[in-house]
Amino acid sequence: MMGNTYPSVVLERLLRGARLEILPTASVADQVYAHVEPGRTLTVTASPAKGLEATLALTEELAAYYHVVPHLAARMVERAALPDLVARLSAAGITEIFVPGGDAEPTEETFSSALDLLIELDAMGSPFSGVGITGYPESHPGIDDDVVVQSMWDKRRYATSVVSNMSFDDDLVGQWLERVRRRGVELPVWVGVPGPVDPAKLLRMASTIGVGDSMRFLRKQRGVFTRMVMPGFSTTRFAHRMAVLGTADRLGIAGLHLYTFNQIAQTEGWRRTQLSKVAELRDPAAGT
Repeated sequence: MMGNTYPSVVLERLLRGARLEILPTASVADQVYAHVEPGRTLTVTASPAKGLEATLALTEELAAYYHVVPHLAARMVERAALPDLVARLSAAGITEIFVPGGDAEPTEETFSSALDLLIELDAMGSPFSGVGITGYPESHPGIDDDVVVQSMWDKRRYATSVVSNMSFDDDLVGQWLERVRRRGVELPVWVGVPGPVDPAKLLRMASTIGVGDSMRFLRKQRGVFTRMVMPGFSTTRFAHRMAVLGTADRLGIAGLHLYTFNQIAQTEGWRRTQLSKVAELRDPAAGT
């Protein structure tokens, strides 16, 4: 049964608290400082081509001004280095992390999976108060659906939230959320959605990630470019649909996770425009 909260109220909450996912490139920090107000939440991806150091360095640089959530891709983290990594992040004031398995090939020195790393962090006393894990509203190109379902169930006890992989289908996200709740997973979910990014810029960004990363990106997201340019998809419409779903407290939508592809100005411009429109809907005099 739907709750009593109006969709416009939920939409305002989703927009104000939206998280921005950024890639650790040389120029992204300047873009963030120019367009994102202090205190917002940023998540920093981990790239096998750039190495985990790029993620950690950018996290430290931004941590004084923002709530930064580094991606600790398990197959990029060496077991022996984990205590020092945790100490380094803690010294920077980091309280939340996101733990995907990652695209790197595991070695004898690294963790083999996200669950593997999560168990070790738990054994260390759970040094971070927030731990995000991945959810897949759509099928993962390299993992069977039943494995994905079992993986979320296994990881849920070590996590505080789920971050869904990027999706373009709001109906599918709604169905997925219903299934997640029926399975007994009660963690709040950050719903992943591509920001209003120019597809040509997105393609150029893929080429800057690194040759190996670009190929992995294109294989995993081979429908991204087609679906972003097809008539019918709109970040705005998707956000409005999430606001309607968000009136149902049982679905546990924590907020929006915006995949910016480092198009910070465009993504933040869209978010602020939508907030202004919500304000006008709730108070028409605000637009005069």
